[in-house]
Amino acid sequence: MPNAPAPLKVVFLDRATISPQTVLKALPFPHSLEVFQNTPAESVAVRIANADIVIVNKVRLTRSDLEQAKHLKMIAIAATGTDNVDLTTCRERGIVVSNIRNYATHTVPEHTFALIFALRRSLVAYRDAVSAGRWLEANQFCFFDFPIRDLSGTTLGIIGDGALGRAVADIGRALGLRVLFSAYKGRADMGPLYTPFQEMLETSDIISLHCPLTPATRDLIGKAEFLQMKRKPLLINTARGGLVNETALVAALKSGMISGAGFDVVTQEPMPLDHPFQEILSHPGFVLTPHVAWASDEAIQALADQLIDNIAAFQAGNPGHVVSLA
Repeated sequence: MPNAPAPLKVVFLDRATISPQTVLKALPFPHSLEVFQNTPAESVAVRIANADIVIVNKVRLTRSDLEQAKHLKMIAIAATGTDNVDLTTCRERGIVVSNIRNYATHTVPEHTFALIFALRRSLVAYRDAVSAGRWLEANQFCFFDFPIRDLSGTTLGIIGDGALGRAVADIGRALGLRVLFSAYKGRADMGPLYTPFQEMLETSDIISLHCPLTPATRDLIGKAEFLQMKRKPLLINTARGGLVNETALVAALKSGMISGAGFDVVTQEPMPLDHPFQEILSHPGFVLTPHVAWASDEAIQALADQLIDNIAAFQAGNPGHVVSLA
């Protein structure tokens, strides 16, 4: 009888990026599993050197790292974004890369509107004022220190028309907002369903980002774009750090070019002490959350289930959600 195939070696580089309460299903084939809670850059090559399958969320896999992994057949990304993996090298090597899709169609849009509501109604500013004793000082049943504005009848500009952008649009319409989908920057030929990028900047009361970070979208919004925002909108980013020039955002908020900003992402996570946003953390028009828009209990479990399903499908010879071989 032929010998049974050797168990595949599976290495998970950053298990701590998925909630410890999340259940990971067992892989349905013979394997060994080595789990690291976190992996520093200098340890990546050693840890994946003998792996057949690597599971990774945010750890960077560079060409140099991948060239050391002679047995590597698959990378299972525990997220939608793929900018941490050198896809060019994976294509050259025939390494299949799969990502997670459409698991966050409730949690990210809900978080987006949590930020919008918090800013449009100055919830954080009022909470902090009450905590500081302002209500007693006012000596009446309410006080009016910060603006409160309705959403109904306002214009929401959405950059990105994927599943998340469309879900945000659905919620916006249900709340009575006029929704615009932005055309790509510099493109005016995308048809009547899209609003030219500059027009979207000029006419929106709220702008929400739901597009990937690519060379074309890095610094998509900077000083020049802030100057075009005639209605002083809220700017919401639950997508990727780097889509908005962060130094320009700080200047725009402090100078009143925008009325507020709600961000869940920054270019360097965790945010360092010298990051430009440190300057505005106490600003009443700024809310920053630590990249948790995706992280409802329900969404993380759906992600974990899909992650294992992607690996099982690859091993069965029918890989899904492939991003490396397109």
